[in-house]
Amino acid sequence: MIPRYTSADMGALRTEQARFEAMLEVELCVLEAQGAIGMVPKSAAPAVRKKAKINVKRINAIEKRTNHDVIAFIESIEEQVPQYGRYLHFGLTSSDVLDTALGYLMKQATLILIDDLKTFNKALASQARKHRKTLTIGRTHGVHAEPTTFGMKLAVFYDEFKRHEQRLKDALVEISVGSISGAVGTFASLPPNIERAVCRKLGIKPAPIATQVIQRERHAAYLNTIALIGASLEKLAVEIRHLQRSEVREAEEPFGKGQKGSSAMPHKKNPITCERVTGLSRVLRGNAMAALENVALWHERDISHSSVERVILPDSTIILNNMLRSMTRIMSGLVVHKDRMKANLNSTGGVVYSGQVLLALMKQGLTRTKAYEMVQRCALKAWHENGELIDMLVDDEEIGKYLSPEELKKILDPKNHLKHIDTIFKRVGL
Repeated sequence: MIPRYTSADMGALRTEQARFEAMLEVELCVLEAQGAIGMVPKSAAPAVRKKAKINVKRINAIEKRTNHDVIAFIESIEEQVPQYGRYLHFGLTSSDVLDTALGYLMKQATLILIDDLKTFNKALASQARKHRKTLTIGRTHGVHAEPTTFGMKLAVFYDEFKRHEQRLKDALVEISVGSISGAVGTFASLPPNIERAVCRKLGIKPAPIATQVIQRERHAAYLNTIALIGASLEKLAVEIRHLQRSEVREAEEPFGKGQKGSSAMPHKKNPITCERVTGLSRVLRGNAMAALENVALWHERDISHSSVERVILPDSTIILNNMLRSMTRIMSGLVVHKDRMKANLNSTGGVVYSGQVLLALMKQGLTRTKAYEMVQRCALKAWHENGELIDMLVDDEEIGKYLSPEELKKILDPKNHLKHIDTIFKRVGL
């Protein structure tokens, strides 16, 4: 992933240095476990741990000859500890080291993402509570529907992202696994207790069964979870982008001091961060599809998944990390224009309360079809003549037979749409 979208903490897990250090830690844990049961000298592990260092340049130089990065890595360590070099990688196959190191790193990356998601949801919850009773117009098909509140809009997202928190926690369990079971996974060259000891030290769990590789449906499920979280972030970003349009102008992402919106038009304040989130979510979905393609490998192993994962796994965690932190900043500093919300709510002359009038007429004994026809007549007249619905309803002789002007005013009171807001918020834990 390019540096533009890479944070320091997530990026530190995704360097070649970090990858080889994780591989070395796996090898060291194996040596320690083997030493404990006499498979190798007990002195091997502490000696290697003390002297072995990762030198990426040296590994890359060796790989030019071997055309095998794991062998190059092992040879580079052997050079540093010639007395114990022959015990390195004893009874292992490359995937033991690669997949176990991957599980170790993926756990650390996912813990960062879980913290990011919790922080984002706190910012979302704060804005939802703040605007719990801030009336605004609800839109269906992009057209004014009925009043809602801006807080309720955000509460819907809060509830969605709480579900994502659980999904990501479940994905953490599924991805935090290792396998030290040798070629084709039969433990023919080392006993299963080595695997248990290694995984315990690394803070992950052994895969119950593996071939030569850990099965890739785990990784596909993980990246689909990440893509799903990205899709919800995109949904929120698109909502803000719509609300920031000049014709709407109800909310906008923060615009910093000294920030510039356009090279040509000084007046511009564009939703660039929300647009970036929208774009990056597309990359996450593409990566999730690539992960699905990795599930079907030949027999007990091939490496068609390897090249793909070198790109999609680091990039997806880096991208989601960037998206979550970007949206946290937006939600924390979100600019909300209550005056514009009120103006837009009132801009159609009260026709958005037509549904309440419909129900009131039905309560008077009218059929839905008849009541609908009567209210629609008044609503369309108000719409086309830029008038007020209340005036059209009061002037309508047929409606006057059932509802008085005083009753109509009560029916058209926007506060009617607030009466159950507190109950809704309690249902989602806000």
